[in-house]
Amino acid sequence: MMQVFSDWLGVAQGWLFETVIQPLVFQLGLGEFVEESFEGTEWLLIGALELLLLFLVLRPLEALLPVHRISDPRARWNDFLYTVLHRIGLFSLLIFFTLDPLMDALAAQLRFESLHPLNLESLLPGISPLASFLVYLVVLDFFDYWYHRAEHHFNWWWGLHGLHHSQQNMNLWSDNRNHLLDDLLRDIYMALIALFIGVEPAQYVVLVSVSRILQSLQHANVRIHFGWLGERLLVSPRYHRHHHAIGHGHESHGVGTLGGCNFAVLLPVWDMVFGTARFTTEFAATGIRDQLPQTDAHGAVLPGRDYGRGFWAQQWLGLKRMVEYAGKDVV
Repeated sequence: MMQVFSDWLGVAQGWLFETVIQPLVFQLGLGEFVEESFEGTEWLLIGALELLLLFLVLRPLEALLPVHRISDPRARWNDFLYTVLHRIGLFSLLIFFTLDPLMDALAAQLRFESLHPLNLESLLPGISPLASFLVYLVVLDFFDYWYHRAEHHFNWWWGLHGLHHSQQNMNLWSDNRNHLLDDLLRDIYMALIALFIGVEPAQYVVLVSVSRILQSLQHANVRIHFGWLGERLLVSPRYHRHHHAIGHGHESHGVGTLGGCNFAVLLPVWDMVFGTARFTTEFAATGIRDQLPQTDAHGAVLPGRDYGRGFWAQQWLGLKRMVEYAGKDVV
């Protein structure tokens, strides 16, 4: 099945490249980037297919089984903009011109130094392609869990990651509601891990795609859970929603202390092993405590912190929070 999908994807990539991308590259006078553009076409195609799948499957589920009524449609549209930019737009171009050349250069340097990445498949001779895919998925998810915990541990990092948690109308597009700097750091981190454990580039594209689709499901505004056993095998919308819950998902040891629960990206086993799992039947309200109106010592009600409504405002305020939080406790 994996081979059939890979073959089909290769045919579609070749057609899209020859019909649309290659003529456009030459039209723009960027002929020296033809080879790189072919690789980028695969990411573009995968991203477009993901968007189509989300529209056909998750969007109807949100209409059928919503957790809450969307009180701010603009906020959801803004999340959709993030998703488009991340999967097929600006962010993809940023990665294409920065991360891909960096990874290619690093891989070439390792070969020049006769340093070969650890290939997990060589440690398991005779392993099937599907089993190999699952092994890499588990390993990458382990490292992704620790990246996510770091975002909730270091004050400056939470200043960026808080943008992701500030959505009080969480929906299927909210997975990509991230600060661009945070996204860039994560993509570099995950690409380095993939490089050093020997993931093939074509396989990495599919691994990333599967992870992104599952994370879109986790953030969806759907009243869905996987049952007692399923919740412990795969992160569900209910399990992940508790990670976004006001006062729970990103706080621990008292009000205003960074930490939280349910950091797992795909597999709850990491939360269970490292003591950060919290299973609940509640579909909690999402957001950050400091977004709510605050009462000062004199009894005056003050507005909550502004995380921005539009894309650029959110990006700018994220940088300001990063600087603000770097030298002090978050309250």
